[in-house]
Amino acid sequence: QVQLVESGGGLVQAGGSLRLSCAVSGNIFSINHMGWYRQAPGKQRELVATITRDGRPNYADSVKGRFTISRDNAKNTIYLQMNSLKPEDTVVYYCNADILAFGAVRFIDYWGQGTQVTVSS
Repeated sequence: QVQLVESGGGLVQAGGSLRLSCAVSGNIFSINHMGWYRQAPGKQRELVATITRDGRPNYADSVKGRFTISRDNAKNTIYLQMNSLKPEDTVVYYCNADILAFGAVRFIDYWGQGTQVTVSS
């Protein structure tokens, strides 16, 4: 069984910072790309940032220059450093990982349970 557990969400004032973490655990053989997505009520889930196994990042235009994604392969963990937060960043953030579990024949997308980020104006 594979689990993704996010932490680090919370309430912050506009202009402030938060750091999200997502730890992957369980019966893992290999992890390919990982990333962060976010979803507002009634809207589709959207990409925030992704990172390849060798550390190449990709960002949504809305967060470029403010957010930084990083990865620790030894800990099966990714991070999202969020700076200069804006009220429009207020949504639930989800961790995603493309994982090959032991005994599986292909990589599968797994998702965390989500963590709420609230930015007050």
